[in-house]
Amino acid sequence: MGKKEILEQFSQFEIPTYEMWRKVTEESLKGAYFEKLLTHTYEEITLQPMYQRKDIEDLEFIHSLPGEAPFVRGTKKIHQQRPWEISQELDMSTPEEFNETALYDLNRGQTVLNIVVDEVTKEGKNAAEMEEQAGVSGLSISSVQDVEVALKNIDLNKIPLHIHAGALSLPLFSQILAYAQKSGQAISGCIGMDPLGELVKKGSLPCEISECYKIMADVTKWAKENAPELATVIVDSSPYHNGGANAVQELAFALATAVHYLDEMTERGISIDEAATSIRFIFSIGANFFMEIAKLRAARMLWSKIVAAFGGNEESQKMYIHARTSKWTKTKYDPYVNMLRSTSEAFAAAVGGADSIHVTPFDEPLQKSTSFSRRIARNTSIILQEEAQIGKTFDPAGGSWYVEKLTDELAQKAWSLFQEIEKRGGIVSCLQQGYVQELVRDIREKRLKNIDLRKDVFVGTNMYANIGEKPIEAKHEDDRKRLKEHIERVRTYKRVSVKLPDENKTEEAIQAAKNGATLADITDALALSAGKLKIEPIIQTRATAKFEELRDATEKYASKNGSRPKVFLANLGPIPKHKARSDFAASFVEVAGFQAVRNDGFHTAEDAVQSALESGAEITIICGNDESYEQYAKDVVAQIKARMLQMTVWLAKKPLPEEIEAYKKAGVDDFIYLGANCYEMMRKLQMEKGVASA
Repeated sequence: MGKKEILEQFSQFEIPTYEMWRKVTEESLKGAYFEKLLTHTYEEITLQPMYQRKDIEDLEFIHSLPGEAPFVRGTKKIHQQRPWEISQELDMSTPEEFNETALYDLNRGQTVLNIVVDEVTKEGKNAAEMEEQAGVSGLSISSVQDVEVALKNIDLNKIPLHIHAGALSLPLFSQILAYAQKSGQAISGCIGMDPLGELVKKGSLPCEISECYKIMADVTKWAKENAPELATVIVDSSPYHNGGANAVQELAFALATAVHYLDEMTERGISIDEAATSIRFIFSIGANFFMEIAKLRAARMLWSKIVAAFGGNEESQKMYIHARTSKWTKTKYDPYVNMLRSTSEAFAAAVGGADSIHVTPFDEPLQKSTSFSRRIARNTSIILQEEAQIGKTFDPAGGSWYVEKLTDELAQKAWSLFQEIEKRGGIVSCLQQGYVQELVRDIREKRLKNIDLRKDVFVGTNMYANIGEKPIEAKHEDDRKRLKEHIERVRTYKRVSVKLPDENKTEEAIQAAKNGATLADITDALALSAGKLKIEPIIQTRATAKFEELRDATEKYASKNGSRPKVFLANLGPIPKHKARSDFAASFVEVAGFQAVRNDGFHTAEDAVQSALESGAEITIICGNDESYEQYAKDVVAQIKARMLQMTVWLAKKPLPEEIEAYKKAGVDDFIYLGANCYEMMRKLQMEKGVASA
């Protein structure tokens, strides 16, 4: 059969309209409202169950091509096609360990050297000055000697860098560029500073913010003249994401921060094109797959609009996006599930058009990464590139009525919030007023409430917990000996006095580093004032932290007492009558690490009571259907309370208002049901049974 005949066959069928589809759908709902199919997001965007061509007919950006403003479809033209850079974070403590790991990983698929430096290095101090913190959160660098060890045998002419240098980059920047000049290598990538990102996380800065901007401009001017492939400024939205913010807030706050940096740099003599191209954006990618795709597409479009308004050319309107899979979504318990979460998030980042991606190792909430966890994370990107071939298609989600409409809605809401921030005096003013913190707090509380209620499910933590899981063994190399040796070596570095001019500090700092000046020497030479800007920091956390505290308390109790608290399931009637509520009850208590004592059911109240008393449990949950509750429940509760007053008795049911008093009078302490606050109930139970203290 030819193509023409096949098409003629299809033409015999009427193309269903939206109205026809909705009619059939409403009939299938059996009386429920169609609105039940709508999804309401934390961004206050209502997702439709079905989208139509007319939803995107008025969107101008859908006609753009890859590599064309406003860059919704990506910043590269068709002939520039290449997949994202694999930019896995490396957080080894000492230069020696870092070098070994970097060489190993670069030979196995990593394409960017993503160096995580410790807080001591970010503050511009030598390791020996703060040895308790040295190497704890990343690589410890104090001098060019350390850089030489860390980057030994790594060809920086071919391997770009990605380094978040904190609030003030010059001390670290000078050490790395001094090494590059001494070794005759050209640096590309990013060594960026993000003072407002650090302010959001910590609530203060190590110096006056105006001094940060002066150094930002100085470093950027130097890089444009001497290392044009090197970005010097970072706008990191992760502090908002890890505080619970929604996608609208992440976009608006990131754009407001970037505009603030543009203003500060252009005021100091840097052109808009130079300033815009010096900025690299970092976005964390969460669990809402399509929202995260839309977030990256909307970010590029809005940034193009902003830079154009500043008078920037089309090239400078391009946004470079480094994406990292979310810390917020990762769990400490059932950690292998994190592999699945990171895969979905990395997939969204790739489809959304990220330029580089870090995939979170599954053990991130527990320890520093191991060779195994880094390999799995790195291979996630490689599989998406080589096997799924995501990188061979420009804007894979483009043309989807859903994604295009969602991109537009998200962009409009983010733009409105961005404008509100600007009306209020800009991002710094809004942070000082607490406006930003309040917005993020509201969303975080909504998220946490839904996690408590288990409306938002985290498999293995607030739902489907496995209390029999064996914790993963910490297998990362014990670097304490190496770290001690490193700190002792740093003590031998001779301190020198460095003088830096008011202008062109970067060039002089690099020369000083080449002549032996340490990180601390460069910092001292800056003669920074004490930072006076203070704000309320945004709490950095993970979504499941509270539930993990429940489990931690129970694990500690079990270790001390030799067993977990037991919860007896008083299952009434045969299995078909109690199974649904019995399984629900077991899952409810297991998220806190309690042990559910299961059985096949009881046909009399006496049998249920006797088994409950003999089980060794101090908590009983009555499970059955409504009919069995009418027959047995009150009798079971009364008998248990008469013989063991300290027994806590719950009923697996959402009672009608008129039923509550009768059940309470019979001795029922509380009720569990779909929508009950699991966290609060289990926390209260832990305190009542001595598992945890207030």
